[in-house]
Amino acid sequence: MGLTAAPPVPFHPVPFRSAHRRPEVTRAPQTYAGARRATGPPLRPLMSWASRFRLLQYTKASLWIVPLIGLALGVLLAEWAVSVDATEWLPAGWRYSASTASGVLTAIVGAMIALLGFVVTIGVLVVQQATGTLSPRYMRLWYRDRLQKAVLATFTGTFSFSFALLRSIESDSVPDLGVTMAGSAVSVSLLLLLVYLNRFTHNLRPVAIAGLVGRMGEAVLVRGEAAVLGAAPRSADPVPPPAGGPVAFVRSERGGVIQAFHPERLTTLAARHDCLLVVTRLVGDYVPPGGVVVEVHGGHPPPEARRVTGLIAFGSERTIEQDPAFALRVLVDIAVRALSPAVNDPTTAVQVLNQIEAFLHTVGRTGLRNRYVLADRSGTPRLVVQGRDWEDYLQLAVTEIREYGTSSVQICRRLRALLEGLLTALPPGPLPAVRTELTLLREAVEREYPDPARRTRARTPDPQGIGARPRPGAD
Repeated sequence: MGLTAAPPVPFHPVPFRSAHRRPEVTRAPQTYAGARRATGPPLRPLMSWASRFRLLQYTKASLWIVPLIGLALGVLLAEWAVSVDATEWLPAGWRYSASTASGVLTAIVGAMIALLGFVVTIGVLVVQQATGTLSPRYMRLWYRDRLQKAVLATFTGTFSFSFALLRSIESDSVPDLGVTMAGSAVSVSLLLLLVYLNRFTHNLRPVAIAGLVGRMGEAVLVRGEAAVLGAAPRSADPVPPPAGGPVAFVRSERGGVIQAFHPERLTTLAARHDCLLVVTRLVGDYVPPGGVVVEVHGGHPPPEARRVTGLIAFGSERTIEQDPAFALRVLVDIAVRALSPAVNDPTTAVQVLNQIEAFLHTVGRTGLRNRYVLADRSGTPRLVVQGRDWEDYLQLAVTEIREYGTSSVQICRRLRALLEGLLTALPPGPLPAVRTELTLLREAVEREYPDPARRTRARTPDPQGIGARPRPGAD
């Protein structure tokens, strides 16, 4: 990343855009003021926040870290079991001969290897189905499944536990407790395997995946908005321009997709240098190498570029942590894939539209803005970040589905029902954009269906796509 100076430029922040188009300044939490009272330079961490974020993302998406932990725990547990066996407190029913113990543990080791191969095969089939009939973007969410990692960790742990016990078997010394524990671990492994198979058999259906992705996006949206808007009471005063001084630009060195940033620490950094930081990109945007990421207004001196970019995480693709629109993107991709000539499954697209409608209702009630300002404890604006408003989400949700699905009567009717449902459920602010989408849908239907009877059928709102007779008065 680089920090380049520019001639003094006056900064004129625009007011927030919301359903009521009112400006807002959000105060930062109390912790922001602590940095301003600091008397010396802060200690530099060994790893920046952005690096830690990327490491956490890699850990969440990794399929080998948790099984490796299970492998190590299995060895340690085997050592403990052998040490407990030395006390000879076990009942007589838990005693095994050396040959029996060796045979049982050998069979368990072989079974765990076979089960690991079976789970890996299921994973390969999931990848093939997801990339072929769903969306490749869904794979980033599937890699994080905790049950799958728990199953793999249980298998590897049972394998290492049983294998470690084999070396302690002698003609006059048998780890009786360990053999019993190994048998119990096999039972737990089989139970988890059945749960795993049941879950993925049912949850790999497009409608189930759409429901999961939709709920994740709604949770991120509500949590993120509550964290920003709940930091301080609302204010209708416009954001004052910062003090005069040069404007510097923080540029991306390698480029990539903005996956997340740390607003609290950026606000603290701006307060420490008495400047205003303006993040010029949305979370989820791709920034080319050398592209401007942050504008620095004021500051004597301005913060180091490395410190600013250390609070902005870049990656090769979008994540869902601070990007609820990514969940909506996955839903639209699944619907568009179902509408492709290769799949030709408009009913699946209708089912996905059910989840998209629920997501849009959440977005419409949230009152999003396209610009947010965070202030320090004294109320001085320190950080300006860009946001997606209602129109951004609405266009993302319906534009591609309308373009690819106009030839399907089901899609036309379901989209009409979705948009009319938004008109009756949302506050007045988002309604003009909904009416615009209704007009675009009506024009697309008129172009696609020249026959009046077919046009009337396609323009009839129907929550099931095709499940209700045309009602009088449908225009």
